[in-house]
Amino acid sequence: MKAIVDPGNVLAQGLAAIRGQFQVPASFPAPVLAVAEAAAKRAPNAHADRTDRAFVTLDPARSVDLDQAFAIERSGGDLLLFYAIADVAWFVDDGDPLDVEAWKRGTTLYLPDGKAGLYPPVLSEGAASLLPAGPRPAVVFTVRVAPDGAVRLDGAERALIRSRAKLGYETVRDMDLPPDFAELARRIAAAESRRGAARVDPPEQEVAERADGHLALEFRVRHPSEDRNAALSLATNLAVADALLAHRTGLFRVMREPDAAAIARLRNTARAFGITWPEDQSLAAFEPGLDPKDRSQAALMLAIRRAGQGASYAPWQEGVVPWHAAVAASYTHATAPLRRLADRYVVRAALAVANGQAVPFAVEEAFARLPKVMARADALAGQIDRAVIDFAEAAMLEGREGEVFSAGVTDVDMRGARMQLSALPVVTRIEADGAAPGDTIRVRLIDADPGKRSVRFERVDRAP
Repeated sequence: MKAIVDPGNVLAQGLAAIRGQFQVPASFPAPVLAVAEAAAKRAPNAHADRTDRAFVTLDPARSVDLDQAFAIERSGGDLLLFYAIADVAWFVDDGDPLDVEAWKRGTTLYLPDGKAGLYPPVLSEGAASLLPAGPRPAVVFTVRVAPDGAVRLDGAERALIRSRAKLGYETVRDMDLPPDFAELARRIAAAESRRGAARVDPPEQEVAERADGHLALEFRVRHPSEDRNAALSLATNLAVADALLAHRTGLFRVMREPDAAAIARLRNTARAFGITWPEDQSLAAFEPGLDPKDRSQAALMLAIRRAGQGASYAPWQEGVVPWHAAVAASYTHATAPLRRLADRYVVRAALAVANGQAVPFAVEEAFARLPKVMARADALAGQIDRAVIDFAEAAMLEGREGEVFSAGVTDVDMRGARMQLSALPVVTRIEADGAAPGDTIRVRLIDADPGKRSVRFERVDRAP
């Protein structure tokens, strides 16, 4: 939940409570801000001039912390993706106050009413952001994309770039983008399909006020340009991962397949929504056919996202192939250094190996420490996301006590039955003796308390 519609400021108090509970930083310590101000004035002097290349950025329209810019050219039958990544390491020195604070935070934290950045805004929304206001220092990866979607890192360099346009998902037109933007995305998608990748990008949830005054938890539909843009980042991360593996170094994003129990729960969730999932069809084959514009299918996409075995980070190890089940390949995070600590070090390693240099000791040492740091940061971000969703669900249902809803049982364990409301994106538990996974039940809302971020239902009967 990174977006919210709350014209009456109904949710401000609850969100403030969440910020307090999880100690979300409201600002940066004075020494960090002082170093950031000085770093923002640092003149790039180790960067090739690539300001003649027609880079553009594509992000949510309101975003100003822009990690990536891109340009695309033809090379015979191949496409060359020039993917510029904010050169955060140019502004942040190992061990300086900016670096120390970033290691404490790990990631940018997002709430509906604002974010707590990894770096101060003077850098993340200014000097280091790839805004079109002027030349910006970047690390430019050259990724070769073959007709079949295979990718290879052809080079990496520090370069000055100038973005020609700040494009937004909501308003971008095909004519604003490089001519081969859609073709590159098509190639990457085709390669994903051949690998059997199970990458799911459900729409984000947002809270909107309905005409009757109730709050509703809705899904923000993804724009086609958003999915195509994600393909550029995927291609780069895959190419960088292969290059790092070849040089026996790196930090990788890894994730196991959903286990049999998780698959069974997902099938029950599909039944609760009235979505047909053939018994002989695998999850990988089923999920590409889901439509994010359909409310029920969007909710199922979100359930799939949450059903994985949990992504984590792992440094290179001899004899171990790092694997990300959703991507069906070895994969790394290199494309969002303004928002994720780990990316800054992956970019530095990739820049070194692409130019025949040794990976700096500080980077190799960081790869060993980052998994725990990023796990802690990811866990905190997940707890905040869950708290916000719980709060939004309770706020949405407040005032509807006594109403009866249809729900599907997705799982049963010692804590009771987990159910998914059939008409709303709400997942909660209920004491339901005799309920079995896959059952459709009717439940009455007993209590919805936004202050406690809780909802409570009781079972009234089985749905006919």
